[in-house]
Amino acid sequence: MRLPAELSARLQGQLGGEGLAAFLSCMEQTPVQGLRLNTLKGPVPELLRLTPFPLTPIPWAPGGFTYAPDVRPAKLHLYQAGIYYLQEPSAMAPAAALDAKPGERVLDLCAAPGGKTTQLASAMAGEGLLVANDNSLKRLKPLIWNLEHWGAVNAVVTNEEPHRLAAAFPGFFHKILIDAPCSGEGMLRKEPRALAGWRKYNGEACREIQDRLLDAAAAMLAPGGRMVYSTCTFNPLENEEAVEAFLGRQQGFRLLPAPIYEGWLQGRVLKDCRQIWPHLAKGEGQFLALMEKTAGAVGSADVLPAGAAGAANAARAAGFADVLPAGAARAAGFARAAGSARGVSPASQPEDPSPFLAFMGESFTRPLEGDFTVTGGHVYRIPPGLPDMAGLKLGRRGWYLGMIRNGRFRPSQPLAMGIRAERMRRRLDLEPFGEHAERYLRGETLMLPGEKGWTLVTLAGFPLGFGRQTGDYLKNEYAGGWRLT
Repeated sequence: MRLPAELSARLQGQLGGEGLAAFLSCMEQTPVQGLRLNTLKGPVPELLRLTPFPLTPIPWAPGGFTYAPDVRPAKLHLYQAGIYYLQEPSAMAPAAALDAKPGERVLDLCAAPGGKTTQLASAMAGEGLLVANDNSLKRLKPLIWNLEHWGAVNAVVTNEEPHRLAAAFPGFFHKILIDAPCSGEGMLRKEPRALAGWRKYNGEACREIQDRLLDAAAAMLAPGGRMVYSTCTFNPLENEEAVEAFLGRQQGFRLLPAPIYEGWLQGRVLKDCRQIWPHLAKGEGQFLALMEKTAGAVGSADVLPAGAAGAANAARAAGFADVLPAGAARAAGFARAAGSARGVSPASQPEDPSPFLAFMGESFTRPLEGDFTVTGGHVYRIPPGLPDMAGLKLGRRGWYLGMIRNGRFRPSQPLAMGIRAERMRRRLDLEPFGEHAERYLRGETLMLPGEKGWTLVTLAGFPLGFGRQTGDYLKNEYAGGWRLT
């Protein structure tokens, strides 16, 4: 790979002559391939038994593994079931360093396409509040799809500029990940086209954005909270210098020692920062810094309780003030939304949730816990502790469960991906590499008998989607946009 003279000279200054030679040699090698197992679905040993190819653990990423270049995991039905996410190994480092916990309030500020967000969702085990934001509308679709495919049930997706989020969430989050837009030098081996982006978006232009992201995150972090700032570049201007300048502007923050592993380097000036180089570690280029807001401390009472919160309290916290009057709706924690996804004024009358309640009673072994809302016929479960979102642009206001139309509830694909199989009364389990799984994923009807009603189709026990059993055959309800072609 031939680098621009300016970039080559700077890298030589950072690495030395021998280091630059090793780096350039590495650029001609095949990038390391990685995947991360979905621990929302089950423990790592159980998921490993399903994978038919060898995997090597990644030291810095729980559930992360590398695999051989000739393996094609995305071609297997296991991928459709959300058993793993394909992710470059170094890209797993920032979310792992943030160390999100169940019950915390966590923000991924630059979330699309969602790889790191799914990693945070796994760490949180479905408990607490995960806000995934991206200011690009066109990047929102893959972010939502990845979270739904992963089975994340505690996520809200926003489409906002950082300063608008900061106004809505002052001192709110326990953990924040800032995987900032950057000049992308760390992706040159994996994406040679990144060189064109490097010429167009120089470090100075990116640095302005990075400074704004850091300052917005600082306003949203609770006292005692932690945030990780990361880039996929080697440019000190966007890395250590950006962190040093931030610490100079924000006196209430301190730099903490980030984890370090074989092949990772300390920062050249800020020793607690970490730089991953592709010729030293099994992954592409990545920089990360771990920081803490020092003023005050977050007590255990500030962490959201495991499981669902009380219906009325969570409804008030989410800005959903009008609890539906029906006894069954109250028991299920239903509330009327305080506005549309774009913050429009609410309808004057609450929407009837009874078709969804009837579906739960008929199809589930026990109803879902938590607080729910119906808006425009769409049913969502609201994560506990969500503040008033009025005026913010939302991509998803919670776990999307399905649609009520003409007095009937139709379950969604995200409901299938997030629910535990044992919760459904009717299940049809398919072999991972069998003919029926292939036909189901293509949207075909399955000529298999069973009890009439909505049925959860699973792959080796892991949810794939829904079908409607008629008795002699299963009508395919796998989402159209998800089907194999």
